[in-house]
Amino acid sequence: MKVTAVTAAVFIILFCAAYAAFYIWNKNYKFNNNYVWQPLEIIQSTTKLSDSYNVIVAGTDPEGITAALSAARNGMRVLLVEARDRNMLGGLMTEGGLNTLDLNYSPDQPQWLSSLRQPDFLNKGIFQEWFDQIEGSSFDTHTAANVFYRMIHSEPNIDLLMNVKHLEPITDSASEGQTTIMGMNITKEDGTIIKIATRSIIDATQDADIAAAAGVPYSIGRQDIGDGKSKMVSTLVFKLSGVTDEVWQKFREREGTGVDKMSAWGYGDARKYESTDPQRIKIRSLNIGRQNDDTILINTMQIFGVDPLDPSSVEEGLEIGRKEAPLIVDYLKKNYEEFSGLQYAGTADELYVRESRHIYGEYRLTLADVMENRDHWDAIGYGSYDIDIQSTSVGNPGTIMLSPVQYGVPFRSLVPLKVDGLLVVGRAASYDTIPHGSARVVPLGMATGEAAGAAVKLAYVHKESFRELSASEERANELRKMLEKQGMDLSMHNFEKPEYMEHKDYRGLLAAASMYMTSGNYNNDGWDLDTAMNPERFLSKLKRLQAMFPSFYTASADKVVVSMKNASALPLTLDQAAYMLCLAMGATEAETTPELALTQLQMQNFVSKDTLAGIANTNKLTNGDAYMLIRDVMEYYSGVVFE
Repeated sequence: MKVTAVTAAVFIILFCAAYAAFYIWNKNYKFNNNYVWQPLEIIQSTTKLSDSYNVIVAGTDPEGITAALSAARNGMRVLLVEARDRNMLGGLMTEGGLNTLDLNYSPDQPQWLSSLRQPDFLNKGIFQEWFDQIEGSSFDTHTAANVFYRMIHSEPNIDLLMNVKHLEPITDSASEGQTTIMGMNITKEDGTIIKIATRSIIDATQDADIAAAAGVPYSIGRQDIGDGKSKMVSTLVFKLSGVTDEVWQKFREREGTGVDKMSAWGYGDARKYESTDPQRIKIRSLNIGRQNDDTILINTMQIFGVDPLDPSSVEEGLEIGRKEAPLIVDYLKKNYEEFSGLQYAGTADELYVRESRHIYGEYRLTLADVMENRDHWDAIGYGSYDIDIQSTSVGNPGTIMLSPVQYGVPFRSLVPLKVDGLLVVGRAASYDTIPHGSARVVPLGMATGEAAGAAVKLAYVHKESFRELSASEERANELRKMLEKQGMDLSMHNFEKPEYMEHKDYRGLLAAASMYMTSGNYNNDGWDLDTAMNPERFLSKLKRLQAMFPSFYTASADKVVVSMKNASALPLTLDQAAYMLCLAMGATEAETTPELALTQLQMQNFVSKDTLAGIANTNKLTNGDAYMLIRDVMEYYSGVVFE
């Protein structure tokens, strides 16, 4: 008994000592940065180029690097070429200073000692290989660039050519209605033009420049939801120095701020900053990425009105940001004690542009795909990041549409219409603008790049085009097996169906969300389907219909709301909703009335019996009721179904 008691006592003492050590480490040392700063390795371009390659990868952002590595490791001869003036690899994440990652977390996370383990990501493969060599959720841009360069440099099948002046795809339009890639004209830094033959190009440029030049159809910004002028706001990241471990501890002490070893986020009240030009620039809450030389990079600045496809507009945006950055830093130093001793240290060399072209491919990722966490038979990567639609103007604060659990991106979304021999990876792939708010993040873009590189080998072996590959389930299975062998996880995890999908008005919700009429927020609980709709808000939904489908909804129902007193406080009745719909569809006051409109819609089968049966109170429609009416009219009158 004495031995047992002594053993128990020793165990308790050791356990308490271990816990005390862990507590001290977690409180005082866990957040210390012990990484060593690296000088930037000098990039050496290939001096002797071949006349032809199995594939040319355009763009050295992470998606392009991943595509080149994947193709090269599958035995393909690769030319990786960069047409921007860059001195390191990594593009947006290095030259653009976006050193904090938006990560796609797996639904299955480690439970035991989770604080000591790295989280599990959906995007493994080459992304994980790279991630394991950087610092964490945020990273030093030199580390990231050097790791990318070492990975590229270690592959004998890759030739790297930087700082070219212009890239132009060479195409053959012999086939009616179809163009085929034959090679690329490259204007080198010294002005000489070389012609490189290839039957495969992977467009990893941020704006799908090669695809556009080859004739691929695309939409710009929010064009596909009836807003042809708006694009998500651009950002210029800026740097501060003097962030020691002691200063970083102060970031932890700020209420409402989240901090890990390399990242900090929060400071929502920083939005009170008054800029020099409120219509062009403001700031949001801070995303802070730590580096290894006692500096931090801050993603907060919002620059409106930048056209990413117009170089002069981009340059203007850079100038606006460079002038404003020191003023923002002064504001932070005056208002937050932890910033008071820091020094402004400049801005990134490139703008962070979130959105420009969205190509049309053999499949276009829809909101339904993300909202329902769908898998696809040809899924080559998975996402779970929030649909984060950033602000487009000063008066539009942006939207968190929803938080998916896991959804698949089909290989077909990389295969553009009308051009053979071309794949498009990254944020410009074939995604509708709303799901693009999630699918645009870099880790998922790297997954698309890895899939594209492997597809080059598959097409080479079978002597088939990418379009032919994209139509074959057999080839999709081969591609998925190749990617799994390369370390990617292409399994769909088990999880419960989202609660909103069980609601009786879900089909109406899906239609409304697909037309950007509503959002669910981070917890998917903001849909308010059972909350009362009012005439004023219903009118705003009809205006969105008009913007998206102007040929169907040719008139306005404004007069109905204008004639009401306090329309935002009144309940919307079924008769009012039907009347407003009829007016929006072009009916005149002589052709319809509030008393006749519903009967007219029913007679033309524009509203289903099931929808009407689901309305509990015809004198007080809910948001869900209203969305169902809109959904029906969209399908039975406009012929558009969001499913």
